[in-house]
Amino acid sequence: MRNTVRQELVARQLDEQIAARFPVGQRLRVLDVGMGQGTQALRLARAGHTVTGLESDAEMLRVAREALADEPAGIRERVRLIEGDGLETGVHFLPGSFDVVLCHGVLMYVQEPDAMLAGLARMLAPGGLLSLLVRNGDALAMRPGTAGDWDTTLAAFDTDVYTNRLGLTVRADRLDDLTATLAGIAAPLHAWYGVRIFTDHMSNDVELPAAAELDRVLAAEDRAGRTDPYRRVAALLHLCGVRG
Repeated sequence: MRNTVRQELVARQLDEQIAARFPVGQRLRVLDVGMGQGTQALRLARAGHTVTGLESDAEMLRVAREALADEPAGIRERVRLIEGDGLETGVHFLPGSFDVVLCHGVLMYVQEPDAMLAGLARMLAPGGLLSLLVRNGDALAMRPGTAGDWDTTLAAFDTDVYTNRLGLTVRADRLDDLTATLAGIAAPLHAWYGVRIFTDHMSNDVELPAAAELDRVLAAEDRAGRTDPYRRVAALLHLCGVRG
């Protein structure tokens, strides 16, 4: 459930931003940095775009390659998968090579993200779209609070570090800080959304409900993710910057 909500909402929001910035039918050059199993990369390739996936984790890259192998030849031809780190985009690509750059669920593993973000912005052509999905540092108390873990809740108010569900100690980002960073790298914030307001507390093994119920869940999450004050307490923030 949690992953479905995340992927579906991000897909809707990303499609909305792409439709607002590019002519209908234009085939875009997309870079997905830290693409994981390739959910968004494959979805965009199916929509007709040319996608390059950059992933440093060999196991994730293997999963993505297996998923790509099951796609029709026309889609496979539009996807290029590369093993590499998001901090090294300048090693692999020329500046201005992409219309859209995705970096979803990556920044929490980067201790000093500003240099990486500047590198991602350089990959964009003028008017290009930078899509970031980050852990919301202003809402770290929400998950332990709804679970009744009061010690962790109280500690979360004064930190940007948390332990994720993989047991790893990682960091979160704050909306105001990222807004300033994006302005400083010439890709100012254009729009932002909240992701997983009502479903973040669920266990990872919660199965999907029936289709009608899932539609209602997604409708509620979608509306809350666009509406204050709800989006400000979302587990994740989806920020969209535009290259000047």
